[in-house]
Amino acid sequence: MTVSVSSQLNAARPADLPAIDKLLQHGKTAALVAEYGQTLVTTQLRQLMDELRQKALAGQLTHAELAHEPLLTGLAARLSEVTASKLKTVINLTGTVLHTNLGRALLPDSAVQAVVKVLTQATNLEFDLDTGRRGDRDSLVEDLICELTGAEAATVVNNNAAAVLLMLNALAAQREVIVSRGELVEIGGSFRIPDIMTSAGSTLVEVGTTNRTHYADYERALGERTAMIMKVHCSNYAVVGFTKTTGINELVRLGRERRVPVTVDLGSGTLVDLTQWGLPHEPTVRETLATGVDLVTFSGDKLLGGPQAGFIVGRKSLIDIIKKHPLKRALRTGKLTMAALEAVLSLYLSPERLPERLTTLHLLTRARSDIQAQAGQLQPVLQQALGRDFTVTAEPMLSQIGSGAMPVESLPSFGLVIHYSGTDKAGKQIMQLERRLRCQAEPVIGRIHKNALYLDCRCLTAEQAQRLHTLWSNQGV
Repeated sequence: MTVSVSSQLNAARPADLPAIDKLLQHGKTAALVAEYGQTLVTTQLRQLMDELRQKALAGQLTHAELAHEPLLTGLAARLSEVTASKLKTVINLTGTVLHTNLGRALLPDSAVQAVVKVLTQATNLEFDLDTGRRGDRDSLVEDLICELTGAEAATVVNNNAAAVLLMLNALAAQREVIVSRGELVEIGGSFRIPDIMTSAGSTLVEVGTTNRTHYADYERALGERTAMIMKVHCSNYAVVGFTKTTGINELVRLGRERRVPVTVDLGSGTLVDLTQWGLPHEPTVRETLATGVDLVTFSGDKLLGGPQAGFIVGRKSLIDIIKKHPLKRALRTGKLTMAALEAVLSLYLSPERLPERLTTLHLLTRARSDIQAQAGQLQPVLQQALGRDFTVTAEPMLSQIGSGAMPVESLPSFGLVIHYSGTDKAGKQIMQLERRLRCQAEPVIGRIHKNALYLDCRCLTAEQAQRLHTLWSNQGV
């Protein structure tokens, strides 16, 4: 780009930049130092001046930019940006309750209070109060897990992938694990069962085909190097049509005959029968263990409704081996997770009260009439905020559970559908609107489908709805 002679004459030079020491003595800077500290303010001020110096060398800096007011306003903006948290709360209007990208399960109040308490005080995380000696952190929740699942023993790590990795590494390193080809799932983020097996040092033995695996396939694959038969619950997809799977009961019988442990990765495991609240059936951990399998792994932050964690439950002799494995320490959970887990698991002792106490179950069982009422209240406000170029309608829609749970099932819901009705390209305008909502001070996350923006209100709380109502009424979108 060519710079005119007059522009060059009017441009500020590097020598025109004010001294940093003088800027630090300014009253507005002193206020910033009081808020952010001397070190951070000085660092950001130097970076700002370096950027302005480069502009001056390029002949693009004006004298107006060097006035104290715009300089210090820019400094304040930089400090606010650099100290702002990258982890923000968002309003989930995607229609997916357990959204992996948005943090999955929301913790109930009892779990939040438990976490707050252990954040500020010393705890008996690994201290046995009865003996006065070092304890096992699993003991904080193991009795609860065993009571709720019927397991002999249990251990906890930081997620279900870690649970599978630890189980395989402790029990099947340098040996073979038999899995049906139809169960070699990818669990999100490109983490695949075969890759986890490789990382664990186990040799994967695939049996059957993608759509049909028979008892005889497992039987033929058993050998001297077989350490485990592993069944993976296909929670994030479904194979339909000409299919055949081998039931867990059959595999348990085979495993006992050949003295090979049978394990099940339930993925997004649940502790209660969800059909009692009108939700689709999902095999519970207790049901699975009752078949006689040796170990079951499952997540804590999916259908269970707790913090991110992975459980291994089942036969005590195998759990004891797993607990002594070096990886257990590397994958263990911290005190915040243990506090939240204990609080969430305790809610299951009174299952009849779960829908009102467990946030995840409350969201999954919300009456569509309540969701429809929320959408109806927001529709005219958003319509007025968007103007004539957009059409906002309150419509029925289908939510999903998410995080790989019941992929073919849906939940009746209600929300707002936004179409562009102006003269520009609809797809472009809808994408821009989605970005505007996503970049609000409190981001709103919806989903685009067929050149329309869908805002499903299933996960919208009363407080969030009120904030959106006020924002859209006063400031627009």
